[in-house]
Amino acid sequence: MNVLAPLAERMRPKNLEEYIGQEHLLSENAPLTRALEAGIIPSMIFWGPPGVGKTTLAYLVAEKLKKTIHTLSAISSGVKDVREVIAKVQNAGMFQESGTILFIDEIHRFSKSQQDSLLGAVEKGIVTLIGATTENPSFEVISALLSRCHVYTLKDHTKADLIKLLDRAILKDELLSQRKITIQEYESLLAISGGDARKILNVFEIIIGSLPQNEGIVITNTLVQENAQQSLARYDKDGDQHYDIISAYIKSIRGSDANAAIYWLARMVEGGEDPKFIARRLIILASEDIGLANPNALLMANTTFQAVEKIGWPESRIILAQCTIYLADSAKGNGAYRAINNAQQVVQKTGNLNVPIAMRNASSALMKELGYGEKYKYSHDFDGNFVAQEYLPKEIAGTSFYNAGSSAKEQDIEQNQHRLWKNKYKK
Repeated sequence: MNVLAPLAERMRPKNLEEYIGQEHLLSENAPLTRALEAGIIPSMIFWGPPGVGKTTLAYLVAEKLKKTIHTLSAISSGVKDVREVIAKVQNAGMFQESGTILFIDEIHRFSKSQQDSLLGAVEKGIVTLIGATTENPSFEVISALLSRCHVYTLKDHTKADLIKLLDRAILKDELLSQRKITIQEYESLLAISGGDARKILNVFEIIIGSLPQNEGIVITNTLVQENAQQSLARYDKDGDQHYDIISAYIKSIRGSDANAAIYWLARMVEGGEDPKFIARRLIILASEDIGLANPNALLMANTTFQAVEKIGWPESRIILAQCTIYLADSAKGNGAYRAINNAQQVVQKTGNLNVPIAMRNASSALMKELGYGEKYKYSHDFDGNFVAQEYLPKEIAGTSFYNAGSSAKEQDIEQNQHRLWKNKYKK
């Protein structure tokens, strides 16, 4: 018994002429078009949101250039798998005349060591790498590998792209073409899709499958809402719910409600959220919302990110839960966050004020002659390793940027500042 592939898979284009969207890359004289016409492509990273055609484009590039393509998923593959593919290509030798593309889906999930294992083969041209990622490659791909790749940014499909895709499915799909389907209203389908081609086809298939087989179908906004909403009431890690849930999670920790925070964490775990995304947000929160009230919070959050990066799902849920509870139950303070905001506002108003001459670095004889650093007092030459002197530009001397909160740690900091500086910095 043959199992029919989902509609999104059935509608996957067979060549670049059938590919919908990404005109900025594939139109006449566009950068990727020029590379394909030249017949020589660099290693590439396709960066863009889900459902915009990254995987499909990789296969179509291989098809266009008549290259062999090997595929690895960063979720399920490790260094051993990478080395096996590279060895297979090398062993093929002269039989691989057309060249080989190694496609790695979700390359941002590869660890540093896994990415390192690609370097030699990419540098020597044994394989042409095409990586697909939903995350900014500048942050997620090691610099040595990134420098050897050209990054192409893929954009969300336009409404026109998605309408064209639906109309094509009705006309050309082996099943849909046999039914009398008319789309009277597109708005709800487009809203649910969020620019994701795969998602809009999945929703469309759900709706068609829920209706009687022997009747004509007229797609309206009401029909879509009634038949698709329940099926889509799951965590969408790339839609509005993604942002709503992470917002609720962060606000729960900020509000010291560990139970609520754990619930929202569980929602993300069950939804398959990227654990590194959660861990990154915890690092930001540890500094923005806890900061000097508990300096260990930042250490905890950073260690959590490092552990999560090494471990992955499902065990990372335990590490994230531990950090979540710790941060939620921690003393809170946003003094550092407010301090840098206050300082930036002053910089924006006052511009590039001169560094006090005593604070300047006298790196040449001329600078010494001009008095650079001459009146600087070295703190360690004085009792208590402290001496009062002016470190700020004279125009803003005495300006206070940091104001302590009510937590015990921050009050200790404020008392120490007052002990050293007396009434110089006033609130």
